Amino acid sequence: MTTALSIRNVRKTIGQHEILKGIDIEIESGEFLILVGASGCGKSTLLNMIAGLDAPTSGSIHLGTREITHLPSKDRDIAMVFQSYALYPNMSVAQNIAFGLEMRKVPKPARDAAVQRVAAMLQIGHLLDRKPGALSGGQRQRVAMGRALARDPKLFLFDEPLSNLDAKLRVEMRAEIKLLHQRTQTTTVYVTHDQVEAMTLGDRIAVMKEGVVEQLGTPDDIYTRPATRFVAEFIGSPAMNMLAASAVGPALHAQATDWAAIAGQALQACAGGEAIVGLRPEDLSFAASGLQGRLVMIEPTGPETYVTSETAIGRLTARVPGSPTLKIGDEVHLAWQPQRMHLFDAASGQRLRPA
Repeated sequence: MTTALSIRNVRKTIGQHEILKGIDIEIESGEFLILVGASGCGKSTLLNMIAGLDAPTSGSIHLGTREITHLPSKDRDIAMVFQSYALYPNMSVAQNIAFGLEMRKVPKPARDAAVQRVAAMLQIGHLLDRKPGALSGGQRQRVAMGRALARDPKLFLFDEPLSNLDAKLRVEMRAEIKLLHQRTQTTTVYVTHDQVEAMTLGDRIAVMKEGVVEQLGTPDDIYTRPATRFVAEFIGSPAMNMLAASAVGPALHAQATDWAAIAGQALQACAGGEAIVGLRPEDLSFAASGLQGRLVMIEPTGPETYVTSETAIGRLTARVPGSPTLKIGDEVHLAWQPQRMHLFDAASGQRLRPA
């Protein structure tokens, strides 16, 4: 595979505040990369630099073999889809889709052919004569994507394109974007704060925190082998349970015979002398015996139920199948396999185990 986009030691400083702290990402041709993180982590700032809407303080950005760090947006061969759609209200759908091509002096027959091509791809052919004000949110988003598609760019950029849609439409449009990428195979960078979008859409995910990429990997890597405590807690719903190893060890000694060895190895690796145990809710289960807890919250979702128990080592949330006949205050026993634990250094947050 060839490298389509290279982001090399990109930094951004505004006043005394460093927004981006040395970002290095290589994106392969045809790859769908997700930038995900909480508000203020720098993901949209990085996207704007790729688009040419902002400039880095230092570092470089290359599109293929060409450096574009300080190239004007119009010369980058990049198409961007915004959260706000950014459609011209006085133009029809067809005119909105063709506008970028018209600005590039593309002949009218070629513009018309491009409009028909993307309209068929996005199933909006029956909307071409309408104005944006007569469209639903999902239809406007399709038009915005159509305008980007019509240009046949080297790179697509999406800036939280589904944030303004209701839950049902977000699911539908998420599937549309994934199918669209499968058809076009255009290299794509997609910004979102929604972990479900990140996990379902991306070939790889860059999880960002405070201007730094905490982890870059496939969705499976990010979920099953989080590099830091932040990634472990940010990705996954309900969030991973986090407990102090010093509290977990004594409580599990009788039922987890290899706990002493696991905890000992972890503590030797800890800079701060303490480890944090992480447990995914789906790795907890009810058992006839084990860690005793009292139910304090029950959240049915249909196919599964989230149950939170107060235990001697802290609150634990489990994700169990179906709708168990439980009520608040019930006494339960929880069990899990020690090999399913994640261990993190309490001071640095870095992953300790499995290595």
